[in-house]
Amino acid sequence: MENVSNVDKLESIKSFQSTIRKLEKTLATMTQKGANTTLVKKRLKASYIGLAMLENVWNQRPHHYTLEDLAEARNVLTGLFPSIESSYAKLKAGSPQRTLLERRIKALELAVQAIDNLSNGIAK
Repeated sequence: MENVSNVDKLESIKSFQSTIRKLEKTLATMTQKGANTTLVKKRLKASYIGLAMLENVWNQRPHHYTLEDLAEARNVLTGLFPSIESSYAKLKAGSPQRTLLERRIKALELAVQAIDNLSNGIAK
């Protein structure tokens, strides 16, 4: 985690912030329509935790999440990889959407790494 460039740090934090905004809008829309929001709520919580972990590691911001929260978030975030990678494979090289997904994948990888590092540090 210490070898991450400032550009990658900034892009990863922005990627999580963007994901959170999109999930919040999706949750509001689905709630209005009376749709099942369980999956969106899980992904939103995991995104909040992922962002908090990156900010904790890079900016020393405190967080209030338990080991159980971290473990659940890790499972949800890693569960996103197959669908994101599938979408990524279908996009043209150099396209804006592909660049966004590259940043999102990097952000998710870094968040999972931060969760692992923190979980291992707490557990010792």
